[in-house]
Amino acid sequence: MCRWTPPIAHLCPEPALISATVSTGRAVPLPTAASLCLACFILLLVTAGTTTGACPPGVGREPFQALAGGLNCSWTLERHTRSYNHLEGDVRLRRLYSANKFFLCIDKTGKVDGTRRKNYPDSLMEIRSVSVGVVAIKSVSNGLYLAMSKKGTLFGSVKYNPSCKFKERIEENGYNTYASLRWKHGGRQMFVSLNGRGKPRRGHKARRRHPSTHFLPMLPS
Repeated sequence: MCRWTPPIAHLCPEPALISATVSTGRAVPLPTAASLCLACFILLLVTAGTTTGACPPGVGREPFQALAGGLNCSWTLERHTRSYNHLEGDVRLRRLYSANKFFLCIDKTGKVDGTRRKNYPDSLMEIRSVSVGVVAIKSVSNGLYLAMSKKGTLFGSVKYNPSCKFKERIEENGYNTYASLRWKHGGRQMFVSLNGRGKPRRGHKARRRHPSTHFLPMLPS
């Protein structure tokens, strides 16, 4: 794509009429350099559709105004901001299977635990994307949201609130980790975690690379 700058004397001079002789013997006038510059500029506007430029306010979308004022502006095709709205509101029904071989579950009293029963009702979760890379996890059986307190304790919350937001990340081994978006401990992230007995660990005692924080979102059977 070519860049346009207003005609400058040494680039687009106003020479005398140049003529050429064609086969008929008649002199045919050739277009001047200035008219060629103008034609190229108009063609650029037609093909570009919409333009924008780094020009003074009020001039960015008025190329002819810049041309008349002798401003040295340049125009390029307008680039639209990418939208990630399709990632928000995405809902998945999954069972979170830990690397320690437990399914994460939330019972009706709000207690978070692990179970080895594959089709246990309280282990079916609705994972909803609330923003890019951030999810809310809700038990399908009782409607309680997985939440983490300031001290790193996991519990089931009746109402959705900032403590129910978790940063979801896919690790190198293919498992997911879920870190509290709201709370940290000494500047370190606190993770959803189940220990070797299927009991939740305090968020500040878990680390990203530890198997207890790794979960595989499994499709319900």
